[in-house]
Amino acid sequence: MISVSIVEKSRRKVAFITIGLSLASAVLLNSPASAQNTHRTRRESNANRKVRIARTTEQTYGHRWEVGGGGGVLRYRSGQFKLHNNEVTFWSSAMYSLTPKLGIVGSVGGAFGSARLGNNILNATNPQIQEYTFLGGPSYRFVRREHYSVSGYVTGGVGWGRISTGPKDFPPETPGIDLYPSGFRPAFSVGANFDYNLFPNLAVRITPNYLGTTFGGSLQNNKGINAGIVYRFGSIK
Repeated sequence: MISVSIVEKSRRKVAFITIGLSLASAVLLNSPASAQNTHRTRRESNANRKVRIARTTEQTYGHRWEVGGGGGVLRYRSGQFKLHNNEVTFWSSAMYSLTPKLGIVGSVGGAFGSARLGNNILNATNPQIQEYTFLGGPSYRFVRREHYSVSGYVTGGVGWGRISTGPKDFPPETPGIDLYPSGFRPAFSVGANFDYNLFPNLAVRITPNYLGTTFGGSLQNNKGINAGIVYRFGSIK
């Protein structure tokens, strides 16, 4: 009987000690010090993430050169009293960055379509027309993020139009046809670039734009949208 009671007492002591250790562990885990350590770990993780994002952003917009190209559509009026026609466009550009925000851009573009003659005295069909632009000017990046950016540009230069070029069904500048004359005239453009960065040196670009041409001595207000790929290389520093 004495040995049995001693064993039971030993078991009870072990059980009490085990319960006490469990309660102490729970208190320590939920203590302010433990919560502070967890918070510090999370804060350090966020800090590392911010450093990584800042490093990637600096790398992305720290390139000296940027070249791009693609296509789009343009709404163009081929004569003072003509309806707008839809034209297919191409564009190519190169930018020299002075800073991560400011650069000098040069571009070459073209548009191809058919003039909408409507009713005319010759019953002529809609002729094909072409316009080319050679422009340059400043570009400024308003928004710089790790995955996207927004920039705007204002460029000016010259436009070359092949409009009244004398298709087979009527001679050039026939009265009643009233297309703008062909030739070289001043042109300018304003637009906004929306870039989504696939990599620090490669992005997809969408550009709503306005193109002003002055064929025939009058202003043509043309609106369009372009899309394409942009590649960056070199370093500003």
